[in-house]
Amino acid sequence: MPGTALQTRKNTMASARRAVVKVGSNVLTRDNGLNLEAVHSISRQICTLIDAGREIVLVSSGAMAAGLRKLGLSKRPDEIPKRQAIAAVGQAGLMMEYEKAFEQYGKQVAQILLTGDGLRQRRRYLNARNTLHTLMAWKIVPVINENDTVSVEEIKFGDNDNLSAMIALLLDADILINLTDIDGLYNKDPRRYPDAELISFVDTIHRDIESYASAIPGALGTGGMLSKIRAARKVNTAGIPMMIACGSKTDILFRIFDGEEHGSFFIPKKQKMTNRKCWIGFSLKPGGRLRIDDGAARAILEKGKSLLPIGITAVEGEFGIGAPVEFQNGGSDVLGVGLVNYSAADIRKIMGLRSDQIQKRLGEKPYDEVIHRDNLSITGECEIP
Repeated sequence: MPGTALQTRKNTMASARRAVVKVGSNVLTRDNGLNLEAVHSISRQICTLIDAGREIVLVSSGAMAAGLRKLGLSKRPDEIPKRQAIAAVGQAGLMMEYEKAFEQYGKQVAQILLTGDGLRQRRRYLNARNTLHTLMAWKIVPVINENDTVSVEEIKFGDNDNLSAMIALLLDADILINLTDIDGLYNKDPRRYPDAELISFVDTIHRDIESYASAIPGALGTGGMLSKIRAARKVNTAGIPMMIACGSKTDILFRIFDGEEHGSFFIPKKQKMTNRKCWIGFSLKPGGRLRIDDGAARAILEKGKSLLPIGITAVEGEFGIGAPVEFQNGGSDVLGVGLVNYSAADIRKIMGLRSDQIQKRLGEKPYDEVIHRDNLSITGECEIP
């Protein structure tokens, strides 16, 4: 396995032309302010990679740290409005430093601030993708961050690890590189345990992997190692590989693209999702839940079939036609998300029935399927009896 995985990583990096690079607060922060040396190093490496023919999109933390330094504050306040105000001040400073750094290497930058609801609406999702494509075609580096000034619990991505995964899916990237303050995923926190072992390759994100990540918190920012593992699960499910590596290592991006063994490499599924299915599965917020039996789960996961009413055993929540709805098996494993052809009330009436019985129960039968396979995105997996 290690030899095969190593070759997979080398092949991936050699062929990767479009990369999303996420840089965390721990890499960009020094003494409650920005680490300007790190900003310039990352900028230099990205410019060189672009000049070599690659497309790079940067997802950058650091706005809060920049704001704290600019305002002369020693720590982040607890109140959300104050945090949002500090991030607004800091974002301007962060972009100014990036603009100065990239300008040294003949590149311009563009600030992109996003919120969760901006990608849930299909039109906005496509607009964001088109804008990013245009910037990359012009050799302008998009610098993306969550719009902390307006983000609240209902619309925020949660952290920039998740945001970087969403951007990788949006752009159908060849690789997501997550730069943090440690070398990768360990089996325990290497800052506390000298015998901690680096996990160089991950082909399946099982419960042991999540337990390792849960024990390695982030000192700064909102995302620890667990949020990075969740980001890896998203992109891997869609067929995109991910790397976690130490952003403070000298020329780390060059070394990764040269195929050197650094960090933890997360091996994706072989088949890539279409962009629309990525949007359905990972950008939309489910409005309810369907529980399905093993026969329906097998038909969807193994045969690529649609979800029919006969396989539905329970409906949770209230939603209308066209709503995104999560579906689970009997063991409560989340299998995916789909756009429903019927409302929650009507699905309750027809669940367990054959498709040819729908009209008798409802008085009409606009669709045979509750979720057509074209509107169905598989985001999880489980063992089926």
